[in-house]
Amino acid sequence: MHAQETTFKELVQGEKQYQVPLYQRTYSWQRDQLQQLWDDVQELVEEQLEGRAPAAHFLGSVVLAPGRITAGGMQRWLVVDGQQRLTTLMLAFTALRDRHRERGGAERQADRIHDLMLVNKYRNGDDHYRLLPTQADREAFTACVESSPKAGGPGNVGAAYRFFLAALTEGEESGGEAWTEAVEAVLSGLLSVVEITAAEGDNVYRIFESINNTGVGLSQSDLLRNYLFMYLPTRGESVYRNCWLPMQELLGPANLELLVWLDLVVAGNSRAKQSEIYRDQKKRLEPLSADEAALEAEIESLSRRAERLMRILEPEREPDPKLREVLERLSRWGGQTHYPLALQLLDRVDGGQATPHQAARALAYAESYMVRRLLAGYSTTGSNRVFMEMPKELEKDEDPAEAVCRILSKNKAGARVWPDDDAVRAAIRTRPFYKAGRSNQRLQVLRRLEESYGGSEPVDYAKARLTVEHVLPQNPAQQWFDLLAEEAEDGQGPDELHALLVHTLGNLTLTADNAKLSNHPFRRKQEILDSSALRMNQEIAGRERWGRAEILDRAVSLADRAVRLWPGPVAGTVPGDDEWSGWKELRAALLAMPTGTWTTYGDVAALIGTHAVPVGQHLASKAGLHGAYRVLTADGRVSAGFRWPDGQESGDARTRLEAEGIPFDDAGRARRSHRLTTADLAALLGKETVEEAVPFPQNEDEQLSAADRFEAQLRDNQTKETAEGVLGALRFWEKQGGHLAYGRASETSCFPMARFGGTTDTRALWPLGLYPVSGTVEVVFQYLKRRPPFDDEPLRRELMTRLNGIEGIDLAEAKLDLRPSFPVEVFAGHSEEICAVLEWFAHTAAFAEARRMLDEGPGTL
Repeated sequence: MHAQETTFKELVQGEKQYQVPLYQRTYSWQRDQLQQLWDDVQELVEEQLEGRAPAAHFLGSVVLAPGRITAGGMQRWLVVDGQQRLTTLMLAFTALRDRHRERGGAERQADRIHDLMLVNKYRNGDDHYRLLPTQADREAFTACVESSPKAGGPGNVGAAYRFFLAALTEGEESGGEAWTEAVEAVLSGLLSVVEITAAEGDNVYRIFESINNTGVGLSQSDLLRNYLFMYLPTRGESVYRNCWLPMQELLGPANLELLVWLDLVVAGNSRAKQSEIYRDQKKRLEPLSADEAALEAEIESLSRRAERLMRILEPEREPDPKLREVLERLSRWGGQTHYPLALQLLDRVDGGQATPHQAARALAYAESYMVRRLLAGYSTTGSNRVFMEMPKELEKDEDPAEAVCRILSKNKAGARVWPDDDAVRAAIRTRPFYKAGRSNQRLQVLRRLEESYGGSEPVDYAKARLTVEHVLPQNPAQQWFDLLAEEAEDGQGPDELHALLVHTLGNLTLTADNAKLSNHPFRRKQEILDSSALRMNQEIAGRERWGRAEILDRAVSLADRAVRLWPGPVAGTVPGDDEWSGWKELRAALLAMPTGTWTTYGDVAALIGTHAVPVGQHLASKAGLHGAYRVLTADGRVSAGFRWPDGQESGDARTRLEAEGIPFDDAGRARRSHRLTTADLAALLGKETVEEAVPFPQNEDEQLSAADRFEAQLRDNQTKETAEGVLGALRFWEKQGGHLAYGRASETSCFPMARFGGTTDTRALWPLGLYPVSGTVEVVFQYLKRRPPFDDEPLRRELMTRLNGIEGIDLAEAKLDLRPSFPVEVFAGHSEEICAVLEWFAHTAAFAEARRMLDEGPGTL
């Protein structure tokens, strides 16, 4: 075998083809892996634009074996290992090429990428493509390379292409053409791979098997420990016993890794990567390698920081009550964004350079920055960098609270804006808060608002098991629509008004009585809310009715509380970004839509917190918005006012949509199974979906109570035949060895679960979610794609095909990454056919689990 370091551009140059063998799994990178790669690319781009000479970023290895040489002399290589990296970079260049084409005036750049990176220009058929994925991925990949109407469809290949197209579009909006050129330079020349070439006669399958064998390598902190103690020949045993080992036992492996990374960041290395801790720490410590006392002092300093990190991870360890309170709030918020600032502040408190009160105020500003961005709908992109750069910006003699406020206030460009009071007030009135951030963050905001009422009897939040409740229900009965119809504006239906109001903060509260509240009329909800210990619920119960006026009035009241609880930027600072964030979110949603799907003006409006009319006006006024033709009227028709921008396509939008795979009926209406709802759009943007869509652990009493509620709701809202069909299928599932879990929302959903290794095992699988009131059955591809074995795309496709073979089920292929649904009435006449699909699902999951246990060794059986 021969190994050499190379770049992507060098790897693909010349007339050649890389073919992924059939024994390899399909392309599997998802948003997390793509985002990690993109973050690394952006960092290199920043360095390049700042005039520095960035070092190449190492991606890993690509192992190749020689294949046959075609007639005409083209070399074909088998990709033994590294197909995920290779496919990802090919898709990134495909998106870059198409971004050049969309921008206009950059055809030569687009043609250069196409001819030199993506295809063998003078070859035909399969030989035309420089990369030939496995059969399962080939159609999706070649659709992207050929810019066919189905480019960017469902599945991991299409999702990766759409990810890069969206990232490039967003970056160019703020960075211009120079930024795009820097991206191309980084992708082609600064992403380093080791090319390992097998020799003729090597057993390729054995090489693949050996490379992918499981094994535990040394962590970054292990490497650092070995390096340090190599230079402590006389003091090493004592330092290890008295300092390193207690620190290691206190933190555990994962948090020790976190500490040595934070140690770099707090020391001023704002570009430190957790994947390269050892390299950066070694570079920092090399000047001390000849001085055992200095190295011992470094380890002692790290040990002291370990104790401070534990106060961040477990705030109950912090002795000062005010500082402990804000650390607890940030801990409940989740994530590591605030860690660099918090660790530096604790350094200063323990060193006597700051008081606990100053540190608490500084962290409260950090909390406000994150909460206000959530309320206003800003992305979390850029927040980590803001806080990683903060340690080197804090002046030693400055009050840290005033310094943090000053630093956050100056970050007024685009992704780093700290919303002012006016922006927060407007967002609380209009934005769908329930779709923002993670469920724990939404609950934390509502909890803090409730605590601001100063109730005489404190709520024990740890035991209360509170969840977010919609006062105006998500699936309202007709009485609610009758109420909304009285308040709808001209040309606005009650369903559109419902979509605009239902997820806003003014309509949300906390309760432990979701099941009791259900979708009852407001009078019944009043009785339950009035008995609540929460002041905000008592306030809602005091209203005479609950409609548009009341929701907006409560939103104004909550906004007043919010701007007091979470202080804003320094007065007089003006955001440098004049565009409303909602329009950016609209563009991101259009870029995220898979080919073969459509949405409505109302769905987009509800996503971004506005009305359908301004959405239509914005789409009509902004030439060249990607995917604007996929936004249709509420009944699925192309808007009469739709026009292609000058110089773009001709013909009607329906023809383009049909070419992408959307069927239309004789009346010109797109098939509803291909429609993306507001929830679908939110999921495609990486926003967490509603928590009731996921089952939760239950004890025996909760299980029995939830089962009774589910059956009662099913019988009350569906026909006898439908109810018996559903219950019969669920009994069949239990006979197969599965069990049933239930959601905790007012509509008690049911999930047929297959679990392995215990009731709380994270390998739990469920194919369906059944909703007895709304009468829908969701097929949860969105969750299956992250859970073996259904993270393998062909298995999800087979599940879809089996379900679509049942009369009454029509799941659109374009929704393979989402949660498409079918009516629960299908169970009335086809329960046995659905049971057959459930049996296949259970056997597929059980077989994969047995194989996993065999692979791990006999000790797991």
